[in-house]
Amino acid sequence: MSELTYLGAAEIAVAIAAGDVSAEEVTRAHLDRIEQVDGMVRAFLHVDTDGALDAARRVDADRAAGRDLGPLAGVPLAMKDVVVTQGLPTTAGSKILEGWIPPYDATITRKIKDAGIVMLGKTNMDEFAMGSSTENSAFHPTHNPWDLDRIPGGSSGGSSAAVSAFEAALGIGTDTGGSIRQPAAVTGIVGHKPTYGGVSRYGLIAFSSSLDQAGPFGRTVLDAALLHEVIGGHDPLDSTSIPQPVPPVAAAARDGARADLTGVRVAVVRELGGEGYQPGVLAAFQEAVSTLRALGATVLEVSCPHFDYALAAYYLIAPSECSSNLARFDGVRYGLRVGDDGVRSLEDVMSLTREAGFGPEVKRRIMIGTYALSSGYYDAYYGQAQKVRTLISRDFAAAFEQADVLVSPSSPFVAFGIGERIDDPMAMYVNDLCTLPASLAGTPAISVPCGLSEGLPVGLQVMAPALADDRCYRVAAALEADHGHPLTEEAPAL
Repeated sequence: MSELTYLGAAEIAVAIAAGDVSAEEVTRAHLDRIEQVDGMVRAFLHVDTDGALDAARRVDADRAAGRDLGPLAGVPLAMKDVVVTQGLPTTAGSKILEGWIPPYDATITRKIKDAGIVMLGKTNMDEFAMGSSTENSAFHPTHNPWDLDRIPGGSSGGSSAAVSAFEAALGIGTDTGGSIRQPAAVTGIVGHKPTYGGVSRYGLIAFSSSLDQAGPFGRTVLDAALLHEVIGGHDPLDSTSIPQPVPPVAAAARDGARADLTGVRVAVVRELGGEGYQPGVLAAFQEAVSTLRALGATVLEVSCPHFDYALAAYYLIAPSECSSNLARFDGVRYGLRVGDDGVRSLEDVMSLTREAGFGPEVKRRIMIGTYALSSGYYDAYYGQAQKVRTLISRDFAAAFEQADVLVSPSSPFVAFGIGERIDDPMAMYVNDLCTLPASLAGTPAISVPCGLSEGLPVGLQVMAPALADDRCYRVAAALEADHGHPLTEEAPAL
């Protein structure tokens, strides 16, 4: 493996700015790495070799001309295929969008290009972001670089695997119920879900509009923070975008790296641990909490009783919103069209297109959501779930009166085997137990590596109040500074 692919994003950017290496050399090294290992990892759906090299050459030309470079100019990035990208295939992991070439860029795509970040290609994902393992992709499963027989998490497993396998220094994921934090945890990297509305949703192919949020992956906390500052901020094209500046997340990450948490109140959430969690995960988490205490934090325990209902509430709210959002995929406007022989009715064409284009998990969630929204059931199911969502937000508010941040495991389990849970939806859904509350409340949360169990990565989740994303980064960086990072050498399977 080239030393250039081993470097973190911040290190690469400094080397390019100093003229120690060209952006084109860095990009070629990562493209070579993709060619070397992606046949095993299968993180990418589309590698944009020519586009990546062109972007890198522009960075080199800007440097040669003496122009100011952004803090991540020339750094290679893997983009989740749910983010609309002009001129490149964008499928959301679904056959129903296979071959679709968008005519415009998502806001975060435009910001990444404007920052001089080199987009290597589009990464695999669970279809329409529905899943926790990237096995629900319509194209192929992605493999965990730590153990190629295990899942890389989901739905952003392609991006997390690419960063973990040193195929890209940075990645973009989206998080609806945990789809940044859970894959980050099981692949041994850092992943942050920003405050809802803190990063533009314009140009994200929608799953659940009140929950979907794009965010960064990196191998270090600082790398993720630097990318967060690039993609964050108000966007007039997104009505849910918060008209506030990006919190000082990079400064917080640098501050946290001093490994001093004196005066920080850290609360362990009683409901996010215990029975049903793997013993090795709990042991690594408890050791990490002891480290936070040793770094000067005041550690206490809080109870958030309504967190126990987050799983049930989420799997009513998210499917209900997806049943509405995915109605646009009808074989008429764009994407796949089946059965249009000039004889069949429009309704038949729609039905045949959706039958052929949507996978089993997408169909399952559409059916659940349509039922929950149907006449006579709306108040009993969707309405009640929204009330639970309010109670969860109140639990957070009460907890943050006692503590600056809350902590828990990022996932109850380490990465499980490919195929092990694909036929058991309930077993799959419980992977999101730890991450769902912050998604429902719209609060920021980060997963940072905190140790190993059975030789596989374990993540610690740090949750903070809305718009206090910098607290997540500070605490995560402090833990990272003390613990080191599990990816100090090439992932064992590669």
